[in-house]
Amino acid sequence: MKKQDMNRDWIATARTLSQALPYLQRYSGAIVVIKLGGHAMGSDEAMEEFARDVVLMRQVGVNPVIVHGGGPMINAMLERLDIKSDFVNGKRVTDAATVEVVEMVLSGIVNKRIVQAINGQGGKAVGLSGKDANLMICDQTNPDLGFVGTPSEMDPDVLHELFAHDTIPVIAPLGAGRDGETFNVNGDTAAGAIAAALNADRLLLLTDVAGVKDKTGDVITELKAQQIRDLIEDGTIAGGMIPKTETALYAIDGGVRAVVILDGRAPHACLLELYTEHGAGSLIRAD
Repeated sequence: MKKQDMNRDWIATARTLSQALPYLQRYSGAIVVIKLGGHAMGSDEAMEEFARDVVLMRQVGVNPVIVHGGGPMINAMLERLDIKSDFVNGKRVTDAATVEVVEMVLSGIVNKRIVQAINGQGGKAVGLSGKDANLMICDQTNPDLGFVGTPSEMDPDVLHELFAHDTIPVIAPLGAGRDGETFNVNGDTAAGAIAAALNADRLLLLTDVAGVKDKTGDVITELKAQQIRDLIEDGTIAGGMIPKTETALYAIDGGVRAVVILDGRAPHACLLELYTEHGAGSLIRAD
C-alpha cells in the first residue's frame, strides 16, 4: 500500500471546513439574495468562480437568488445599433427603442450567460425577469427618464416555487407596468425589493470597492442603519455608494435581516462573507 504524506495545505483545507460548520448550520434553509455586477461579471473566469460558489451554497442548504445588472453590455449594444441616448441630470433617458435593447440584453444575453454558468457547475438555474409571474410591478420613476421604473408591488410566489425544486432563480432587473409597459429598474433597487419581498436573511451587494469607508479610507466592517444615514448626511458616504447604502436601508426596513456591501473582486467573496468569522465587507443591520 502506498503511503500518503499529510500535506499542510490539505490539513488547512480540512480545518477551514471544520471551522465553517457553525456557519453552514446557521444558513441552512436561509434565503440569500445576491446582486451580481462589476468585476464578477467581467470575465469568464470570474463568472465561473462565482457560479461554482453559488452552486456550493445551494448544495449546503442555502436558497440563493441572483439579481444582475448589465450596464456596460447595454451601452455596447446601443452603440452597435447606433441608438443615441439623451441624458437628464446625468441619467440616461430610456425611450421606447432603448428599453427594447435593455430587455434584449438583460433578459437575453446577460441572464442566459449567468444561467449557463451555474448549470455548467452542476447547479439548476432558471432565468427570469421581474415581468414573469408578476414578480415586480413598477410605477414610472420620473416621466423625464422614460421607461425607468420603481418597484411598487412584489409577488415572490414564483421564487418560493423554484426553491421547493432546488432551483436557483437568476433575475433580470425589469418590471411590468400597470398598462403593459416594460420598465428598466436599477439593479441594486431591484435586488433590495426582491430581498424585502422574500424577508431574506441576507442581501449581498457585490461591488468593485472593499465596502463602506470612513473618513480615513478604512472599511467599516459593521454599521447600524442610523450610522449609514449620518454618514450620508455628513458626506462620508458619497457618489456611487449612496444608492447602494440607500438600497440597504430600504431592504432592512422591508424585513431583510442584514445587508452586506462587499468587494466582488475578492476571490470567493460570498463564501467568505457567509462561512467565515471575519466576513468580507461592510455589514449593515437595523438599529
